[in-house]
Order: sequence, then C-alpha cells, then structure tokens
Amino acid sequence: MTDAPAPRQVPPIVVGTDGSAPARQAVLFALAEARLRGAALRAVCAYEYTPTLHSGFERTAMAGPGGQPMPQQRDLVLQAVGDSVEELRRELGAPEVPVEVVCEPGRPAQVLLEASRDAALLVVGSRGSGAWGRLTLGSTSTEVVHHATLPVVVVPADEPGRDQRD
Repeated sequence: MTDAPAPRQVPPIVVGTDGSAPARQAVLFALAEARLRGAALRAVCAYEYTPTLHSGFERTAMAGPGGQPMPQQRDLVLQAVGDSVEELRRELGAPEVPVEVVCEPGRPAQVLLEASRDAALLVVGSRGSGAWGRLTLGSTSTEVVHHATLPVVVVPADEPGRDQRD
C-alpha cells in the first residue's frame, strides 16, 4: 500500500442558461474554461411560472395543475438545455468536458447560487439592459454578483458588427 495522496477533485464550473443569445455566449465561455481547468460543467436552467416571465427554454415548460411543471414538459426543457450545450460543445471542439444539466424551479439567481455551492466558478450572460433596466427590472447577473461566495464571470453579449478582436 502506498501513501500517495488521493487525486484532487476539481470543482465544477456552473453556467446559467436559458436559451438566449447571451446565455449561449456564457456557455461557450464556461465550456472553454472547464476544458482549461480539467473541470466538469454544470449547465443550470431555472424557471418560474408566471404569465409575464416566460423566455428562452422555459417557454417549453408551461405550468400544469397547481402551478407546477408537468413532468413531460420539464423533460422537454432538460432535453432542450442538453441539446443546446451539446451543440455548443461540438462547436467549440470540447468533447472531453463532462456536462451535467440541471433544471430547477425558482428565481434564476437563487437557483444558480444554490447550484454553485460546490463550484469553482459561476458564469452568467449579460442581457446588456444597462443601468435603467437593472433598476426597473432586476437582473440575474447583478443579483448573482452581489450574493455569490465564489468568483463570477459575467460574459457580455456580442454587439452586432463588432470585430471579435477588439
């Protein structure tokens, strides 16, 4: 028997995704970072069921009786998130990055913070709503930055016509 230390477990990288263009940018960043660190990726999609809050993947999962998601619709959201992440993983050429998909009810920032308790990094996209949008609407990325206990990366949205080398 040897006294060799046990292999060090690399904490995962958590990324928030909702199917939007900014979320896709965040997933690409998180996949690249996970590949560099030799870490797994945990792609998290949160959903709330109110008539005015449907966007991205959560449009697929409408509420059933009692305001809870119908099981087959939740499965559709899980599949949509998984397919999207897999497409981006192939686009990036990062097949060796293990991916876990999590789909939970609740406020997106709260779900992301809970899902990142054991993570090394939390990555979110920015919708680019500006100061006024954050003041009037709230912002998942702003809330996450203010309440996280781990490093957070907010990936800016691509600007149309902007050269990626700028």
